[in-house]
Amino acid sequence: MYASGVSTTSDPRRKPPARFRPSRQRFEVPPEPTGDQEGRRAPWDRPGGARAHPVQTGFMLTVGVGLALLVYYVLTNVGGLVGWIVTAAFISLGLDPLVRWLESKGLPRPLAAGIVIVALALLITGFILGVVPRMVEQAQQIAARGPDFVNDFMHSDLFHTLDDRFDIASSVQTAADGLQKRLTTDENFLGGMFGSVVNVSGVVLNAITGTLIVMALSLYFLFSLPTMKAWCYRLAPASRRARVQQLGERMTNGVGNYVMGQACVALINATVAFILMNVWGVPYATLLVLFVGLLAFIPLVGGVLAGILVTIAATLGGWDTAIPYAICYFAYLQLEAYVVSPRIMARAVAVPGAVAVIAVAAGGALWSVLGALIAIPTAAAGLLLVREVFVPRQDTR
Repeated sequence: MYASGVSTTSDPRRKPPARFRPSRQRFEVPPEPTGDQEGRRAPWDRPGGARAHPVQTGFMLTVGVGLALLVYYVLTNVGGLVGWIVTAAFISLGLDPLVRWLESKGLPRPLAAGIVIVALALLITGFILGVVPRMVEQAQQIAARGPDFVNDFMHSDLFHTLDDRFDIASSVQTAADGLQKRLTTDENFLGGMFGSVVNVSGVVLNAITGTLIVMALSLYFLFSLPTMKAWCYRLAPASRRARVQQLGERMTNGVGNYVMGQACVALINATVAFILMNVWGVPYATLLVLFVGLLAFIPLVGGVLAGILVTIAATLGGWDTAIPYAICYFAYLQLEAYVVSPRIMARAVAVPGAVAVIAVAAGGALWSVLGALIAIPTAAAGLLLVREVFVPRQDTR
């Protein structure tokens, strides 16, 4: 029957209204395949496929070589972007233990990630408002006292001894006269100085852009880390997917625990150094503690370099300030190495001392500070693969 002249017969080609259409999630991980997939294999995956299709196999090998060369060309020309991506990945992995801890308390991951991000933003804002003005003030004081430092050094016994042996004063005067002459006569030199100023401006702009990109990527990685890992695990063969997932989780959890643990160790190191600097009256303590915190992120050698730097700066207050500070700080480094760090890094990656030193040196040579920071977790991931994959395979041969 018909009502009001409208047919009740449904057209299968008509789409349902938008409000009845099922929602489709973007970047959803495909479901695991079920049933026998042998008949769906590609020709080169079947037994004898490479021999049965030599042209196709040669074409695929050529395409693979071309893609490898393309990836190499891209990586060598966008090294800065790769550094930003790696930095964002390590930041997200470092914050992931906090997010997982909040998830274990029953919070959904978006809410847990939002809480961690807001807490980090408040911490950074408090640091900028409370500490940065004091650092700027002390930096201005150092710049204002710069000529006095130079004058005191030039009238010191040490300078006179060095001048008698190496004739430093005449060399400095000759260099100053040559610089003044080039400034007044050499136009190319002035152009080069202007180009250097432009290059510095470009470096500052690039740093600001990189910081914004790293922040945006870190937020995205932190929110979508489980989905990204699931996609990576699906790229592995089905027969080995469970093992790849197990190793991947151990590697990512170890790296995340390492980053978080090293941040805690650096924070404790900087706090102890700041207390000692105030106790013994080290000048410019607020400015120096920033360098201590940054260097403490570098494992093994960072604390030693921070101690040497602050001790040299403490000589401005006299040897009765520098020597007690150096004794107390290096004594704390022993306590940190044998008590503090092992307790905090118990759930992080474990790397032998010799491997750690080599990894930090190689990472610093290849990628400066960022390479030194990621060297130990990278070495730990490599050792895990060797121990869990390569050694068992060699044992079965």
